[in-house]
Amino acid sequence: MKKFLVAAALVFGATAAFADPVEGVWQTQVDDGAYAHVTIAPCGAAFCGVISKAFKDGAEYQSPNIGKQIVIDMAPQGDGTYDGKVWRPSNDKIYVGGIELSGDTMKLAGCVAGGLICKKQTWSRVK
Repeated sequence: MKKFLVAAALVFGATAAFADPVEGVWQTQVDDGAYAHVTIAPCGAAFCGVISKAFKDGAEYQSPNIGKQIVIDMAPQGDGTYDGKVWRPSNDKIYVGGIELSGDTMKLAGCVAGGLICKKQTWSRVK
């Protein structure tokens, strides 16, 4: 039993040590009076983010968007950048998107017209 626990601890530790910096829970910027916590995790070779909690007027509430994917197939490009898609719940549209990661701050952009027009948000890591 002790050998199993040691092996399990080593496997878990190795997995945690190699986690991508984008993985974790992030708080969105306020948009249309609400914000969310988004859990980002691997999805194939990329990363996806699902709304795990929603807040309005400073209090948690049961948004119909909980459980929906908002960050879609973000592929790492190196140097803390990712390319993929983002969904904006307020207008139910999916945009070409990107992430620029810097420590516990993420700049997320959704763009149209081949990237000529972009709307950006700054998200912060939830600790």
